[in-house]
Amino acid sequence: MSEAISSRTDSPVIRVQDVVKDYRMGAETVHALNGVSLTIAANEYVAIMGASGSGKSTLMNIIGCLDRPSAGAYELAGQSVAALGDAALARIRNREIGFVFQTFNLLPRATALHNVELPLLYAGVARRARRDRARHTLEQVGLADRMFHRPNELSGGQRQRVAIARALVNRPSIVLADEPTGNLDTHTSGDILSLFDRLHAEGQTIVLVTHDTDVAEHARRRVLLRDGRIIEDVSR
Repeated sequence: MSEAISSRTDSPVIRVQDVVKDYRMGAETVHALNGVSLTIAANEYVAIMGASGSGKSTLMNIIGCLDRPSAGAYELAGQSVAALGDAALARIRNREIGFVFQTFNLLPRATALHNVELPLLYAGVARRARRDRARHTLEQVGLADRMFHRPNELSGGQRQRVAIARALVNRPSIVLADEPTGNLDTHTSGDILSLFDRLHAEGQTIVLVTHDTDVAEHARRRVLLRDGRIIEDVSR
Protein backbone atom coordinates (compact mmCIF):
# COMPACT_ATOMS: atom_id res chain seq x y z
CA MET A 1 0.00 0.00 0.00
CA SER A 2 1.20 3.50 -0.76
CA GLU A 3 2.38 5.52 2.23
CA ALA A 4 0.62 8.63 0.94
CA ILE A 5 -2.84 9.57 2.12
CA SER A 6 -5.17 10.86 -0.57
CA SER A 7 -8.63 12.32 0.06
CA ARG A 8 -11.63 10.40 -1.22
CA THR A 9 -14.99 12.09 -1.34
CA ASP A 10 -16.93 8.78 -1.14
CA SER A 11 -15.69 7.90 2.35
CA PRO A 12 -15.61 9.67 5.74
CA VAL A 13 -12.65 11.82 6.67
CA ILE A 14 -12.28 9.88 9.93
CA ARG A 15 -13.34 6.30 10.65
CA VAL A 16 -12.43 4.76 14.01
CA GLN A 17 -13.61 1.15 14.37
CA ASP A 18 -13.57 -0.88 17.61
CA VAL A 19 -10.45 0.91 18.82
CA VAL A 20 -8.82 -0.27 22.03
CA LYS A 21 -5.87 1.43 23.70
CA ASP A 22 -4.11 -0.09 26.70
CA TYR A 23 -1.18 1.30 28.65
CA ARG A 24 1.12 -0.56 31.00
CA MET A 25 1.56 1.28 34.31
CA GLY A 26 4.00 -0.84 36.29
CA ALA A 27 2.30 -4.16 36.96
CA GLU A 28 -1.12 -2.85 35.95
CA THR A 29 -2.80 -2.33 32.59
CA VAL A 30 -4.82 0.85 32.08
CA HIS A 31 -7.66 0.51 29.56
CA ALA A 32 -7.81 4.03 28.11
CA LEU A 33 -10.16 3.16 25.22
CA ASN A 34 -12.52 0.18 25.25
CA GLY A 35 -13.88 -0.47 21.78
CA VAL A 36 -14.54 3.03 20.46
CA SER A 37 -16.18 3.41 17.05
CA LEU A 38 -16.63 6.85 15.49
CA THR A 39 -17.20 8.19 11.97
CA ILE A 40 -16.75 11.86 11.04
CA ALA A 41 -17.71 13.18 7.63
CA ALA A 42 -16.20 16.09 5.73
CA ASN A 43 -17.29 19.53 6.99
CA GLU A 44 -18.52 18.21 10.34
CA TYR A 45 -17.83 20.22 13.49
CA VAL A 46 -17.50 17.73 16.34
CA ALA A 47 -16.72 18.26 20.02
CA ILE A 48 -15.21 15.30 21.85
CA MET A 49 -15.96 15.70 25.54
CA GLY A 50 -15.28 13.91 28.78
CA ALA A 51 -13.83 14.28 32.24
CA SER A 52 -10.17 13.68 33.03
CA GLY A 53 -9.47 9.99 32.49
CA SER A 54 -12.42 9.51 30.12
CA GLY A 55 -10.19 8.68 27.15
CA LYS A 56 -10.74 11.85 25.12
CA SER A 57 -7.04 12.77 25.01
CA THR A 58 -6.12 9.23 24.00
CA LEU A 59 -8.70 9.31 21.21
CA MET A 60 -7.37 12.70 20.10
CA ASN A 61 -3.84 11.30 19.93
CA ILE A 62 -4.99 8.40 17.77
CA ILE A 63 -7.03 10.62 15.43
CA GLY A 64 -4.03 12.94 15.19
CA CYS A 65 -1.68 10.04 14.35
CA LEU A 66 0.34 10.80 17.49
CA ASP A 67 -0.33 7.32 18.90
CA ARG A 68 -1.40 3.91 17.61
CA PRO A 69 -4.31 1.80 18.90
CA SER A 70 -3.65 -1.48 20.67
CA ALA A 71 -6.46 -3.02 18.61
CA GLY A 72 -9.07 -1.89 16.11
CA ALA A 73 -8.76 0.21 12.96
CA TYR A 74 -8.33 3.87 12.08
CA GLU A 75 -8.82 5.30 8.58
CA LEU A 76 -8.01 8.87 7.61
CA ALA A 77 -9.39 10.16 4.29
CA GLY A 78 -10.36 6.64 3.26
CA GLN A 79 -7.08 4.83 3.91
CA SER A 80 -5.82 2.82 6.85
CA VAL A 81 -2.90 4.39 8.71
CA ALA A 82 -2.10 1.25 10.75
CA ALA A 83 0.66 -0.04 8.50
CA LEU A 84 2.37 3.28 7.88
CA GLY A 85 5.86 3.93 9.18
CA ASP A 86 6.93 6.84 11.34
CA ALA A 87 8.07 8.97 8.40
CA ALA A 88 4.73 8.53 6.62
CA LEU A 89 2.83 9.36 9.80
CA ALA A 90 4.88 12.52 10.19
CA ARG A 91 3.93 13.54 6.64
CA ILE A 92 0.25 12.90 7.39
CA ARG A 93 0.42 14.99 10.55
CA ASN A 94 1.95 17.82 8.54
CA ARG A 95 -0.32 17.70 5.48
CA GLU A 96 -3.65 16.17 6.52
CA ILE A 97 -4.08 17.36 10.11
CA GLY A 98 -3.93 20.93 11.37
CA PHE A 99 -3.19 20.97 15.10
CA VAL A 100 -4.27 23.76 17.45
CA PHE A 101 -3.03 23.43 21.03
CA GLN A 102 -4.01 25.10 24.28
CA THR A 103 -0.45 26.39 24.78
CA PHE A 104 -0.06 27.76 21.19
CA ASN A 105 3.35 26.04 20.67
CA LEU A 106 4.83 28.92 18.68
CA LEU A 107 8.54 29.49 18.15
CA PRO A 108 9.27 32.46 20.46
CA ARG A 109 11.98 34.08 18.31
CA ALA A 110 10.15 33.69 15.00
CA THR A 111 7.64 36.14 13.54
CA ALA A 112 4.00 35.20 13.09
CA LEU A 113 4.69 34.81 9.37
CA HIS A 114 7.59 32.44 9.90
CA ASN A 115 5.62 30.38 12.45
CA VAL A 116 2.85 29.92 9.89
CA GLU A 117 5.35 29.08 7.13
CA LEU A 118 6.87 26.15 9.04
CA PRO A 119 4.47 23.37 7.92
CA LEU A 120 5.02 24.46 4.32
CA LEU A 121 8.77 24.39 4.83
CA TYR A 122 8.54 20.80 6.11
CA ALA A 123 6.32 19.95 3.13
CA GLY A 124 8.99 21.19 0.71
CA VAL A 125 7.04 24.17 -0.65
CA ALA A 126 9.22 26.73 -2.42
CA ARG A 127 10.10 29.89 -0.48
CA ARG A 128 8.04 32.40 -2.43
CA ALA A 129 4.97 30.14 -2.59
CA ARG A 130 5.05 29.38 1.12
CA ARG A 131 5.52 33.06 1.99
CA ASP A 132 2.52 34.03 -0.16
CA ARG A 133 0.32 31.29 1.28
CA ALA A 134 1.33 32.10 4.88
CA ARG A 135 0.51 35.78 4.30
CA HIS A 136 -2.89 34.90 2.86
CA THR A 137 -3.70 32.56 5.76
CA LEU A 138 -2.77 35.19 8.35
CA GLU A 139 -5.06 37.59 6.53
CA GLN A 140 -7.84 34.99 6.79
CA VAL A 141 -7.57 34.96 10.59
CA GLY A 142 -7.45 38.75 10.87
CA LEU A 143 -3.72 39.25 11.44
CA ALA A 144 -2.67 41.11 8.30
CA ASP A 145 -1.13 43.85 10.47
CA ARG A 146 0.72 41.48 12.83
CA MET A 147 2.71 39.30 10.41
CA PHE A 148 6.12 40.49 11.53
CA HIS A 149 5.42 40.50 15.26
CA ARG A 150 6.93 37.82 17.50
CA PRO A 151 4.75 35.88 19.98
CA ASN A 152 5.78 38.05 22.97
CA GLU A 153 4.50 41.08 21.04
CA LEU A 154 1.06 39.52 20.58
CA SER A 155 -1.91 39.05 22.90
CA GLY A 156 -3.06 35.55 23.85
CA GLY A 157 -5.87 35.70 21.33
CA GLN A 158 -3.53 36.85 18.58
CA ARG A 159 -1.09 34.05 19.38
CA GLN A 160 -3.91 31.53 19.11
CA ARG A 161 -4.89 33.04 15.76
CA VAL A 162 -1.31 32.51 14.59
CA ALA A 163 -1.58 28.90 15.75
CA ILE A 164 -4.87 28.50 13.84
CA ALA A 165 -3.30 30.00 10.71
CA ARG A 166 -0.41 27.55 11.04
CA ALA A 167 -2.94 24.71 11.33
CA LEU A 168 -4.76 25.87 8.18
CA VAL A 169 -1.84 26.76 5.93
CA ASN A 170 -1.39 23.25 4.47
CA ARG A 171 -5.14 23.01 3.73
CA PRO A 172 -5.59 19.95 5.94
CA SER A 173 -8.40 17.39 5.83
CA ILE A 174 -9.19 18.15 9.47
CA VAL A 175 -8.37 20.73 12.12
CA LEU A 176 -7.82 19.04 15.48
CA ALA A 177 -8.08 21.52 18.34
CA ASP A 178 -7.15 20.51 21.89
CA GLU A 179 -8.72 22.88 24.47
CA PRO A 180 -7.97 25.83 22.15
CA THR A 181 -9.47 28.42 24.51
CA GLY A 182 -8.10 26.97 27.74
CA ASN A 183 -5.56 29.79 28.30
CA LEU A 184 -7.78 32.65 27.13
CA ASP A 185 -10.21 34.99 28.87
CA THR A 186 -13.93 34.78 28.15
CA HIS A 187 -14.03 37.58 25.57
CA THR A 188 -11.00 36.32 23.67
CA SER A 189 -12.34 32.75 23.81
CA GLY A 190 -15.51 33.97 22.15
CA ASP A 191 -13.50 35.56 19.35
CA ILE A 192 -11.57 32.33 18.73
CA LEU A 193 -14.74 30.22 18.76
CA SER A 194 -16.37 32.65 16.31
CA LEU A 195 -13.37 32.08 14.03
CA PHE A 196 -13.92 28.31 14.25
CA ASP A 197 -17.60 28.87 13.42
CA ARG A 198 -16.59 30.79 10.30
CA LEU A 199 -14.05 28.17 9.24
CA HIS A 200 -16.71 25.48 9.58
CA ALA A 201 -19.15 27.57 7.53
CA GLU A 202 -16.46 27.79 4.82
CA GLY A 203 -16.18 23.98 4.67
CA GLN A 204 -13.45 23.06 7.17
CA THR A 205 -13.78 19.82 9.13
CA ILE A 206 -13.14 20.54 12.82
CA VAL A 207 -12.66 18.16 15.74
CA LEU A 208 -12.60 20.01 19.05
CA VAL A 209 -11.45 18.27 22.24
CA THR A 210 -12.78 19.99 25.35
CA HIS A 211 -14.20 19.53 28.83
CA ASP A 212 -16.04 22.87 28.63
CA THR A 213 -19.75 22.59 27.76
CA ASP A 214 -19.90 26.26 26.67
CA VAL A 215 -17.11 25.63 24.16
CA ALA A 216 -18.77 22.41 22.97
CA GLU A 217 -22.00 24.31 22.28
CA HIS A 218 -20.33 25.78 19.19
CA ALA A 219 -19.96 22.33 17.62
CA ARG A 220 -22.77 20.78 15.61
CA ARG A 221 -22.19 17.36 17.15
CA ARG A 222 -21.09 16.29 20.63
CA VAL A 223 -19.46 12.98 21.47
CA LEU A 224 -19.20 12.19 25.18
CA LEU A 225 -16.70 9.66 26.54
CA ARG A 226 -16.68 7.96 29.92
CA ASP A 227 -14.30 5.23 31.05
CA GLY A 228 -12.97 4.78 27.53
CA ARG A 229 -16.36 4.35 25.87
CA ILE A 230 -18.68 6.62 23.92
CA ILE A 231 -21.83 7.03 26.00
CA GLU A 232 -23.48 9.78 23.96
CA ASP A 233 -23.27 11.01 20.36
CA VAL A 234 -25.70 13.85 19.63
CA SER A 235 -26.04 16.06 16.55
CA ARG A 236 -28.00 19.28 16.26
